[in-house]
Amino acid sequence: MQRGFAFTKLADRLTSIAELSDDDLELLTRMSYTIGHFGSHDHVLRKGDQPSNCCLLLQGYLCWKDPGSGQITSIYVPGDVPDLHTVAASQLGAHLTALGPVVVAFVPRGFFHDISLQSEGLARAIRHLDMAETACLRNWIINLGSRDSLARVAHLICEITVRLRAVGLSHDHRLPSPFTQSDLAAACAISPVHANRIIQELRRRRALQWQSRMITISDWRMLVHLARFEPDYLGLRHVTEFARSEPAPPISPEDAPTFSVSS
Repeated sequence: MQRGFAFTKLADRLTSIAELSDDDLELLTRMSYTIGHFGSHDHVLRKGDQPSNCCLLLQGYLCWKDPGSGQITSIYVPGDVPDLHTVAASQLGAHLTALGPVVVAFVPRGFFHDISLQSEGLARAIRHLDMAETACLRNWIINLGSRDSLARVAHLICEITVRLRAVGLSHDHRLPSPFTQSDLAAACAISPVHANRIIQELRRRRALQWQSRMITISDWRMLVHLARFEPDYLGLRHVTEFARSEPAPPISPEDAPTFSVSS
């Protein structure tokens, strides 16, 4: 069985949410694609485009960004297919934008339709992928509407860490940062200045270290506690103990935030 780079990324993502047989994986090896390279903040797709291909992310991070407000509405990690919904509705309502350098595989939309017809296992995996996308968007709304800015940032970092780990990335509590501080601000609906203050607060609490483009999580338990992070909405088959934590002790007065965390 041929196991190219694009096949591996897609197989890792699908098997993270659904059980697939060897025959299912064999069907995935028939995927045709072309490779695209993009620089930081390049638009891979633009609002109004009607693409004939879907984007399978191989390296780096992508996001959907509203062209008017600049608000980031979702973030994607390797193995994700951000525009899978175009198999049913082709026109795009936002820009698909690179967060740092990215490599993508452009896969004909018909491929996903065809393999769904040929395999119930793959049809189920693709449905689960779509359901996970919807759940993430629902949680994104909750993050912006119901959590203070400290919890928003902590929750976003928790989610991306678990999603990376599910596809074999983010080892040893270290992950390449998916965004600059301005990107973080756009994802969490806060100002860049406030985003910087949140990062400094997370450092002060020794929850993480953020150096250049690398995040090192120093205290996963603390980060989960601040975010009130529950990973079940991600729909992953095997959520390890890394993704869960017992509640942290109540925050003592000396550990209280030194600034307002409202948006």
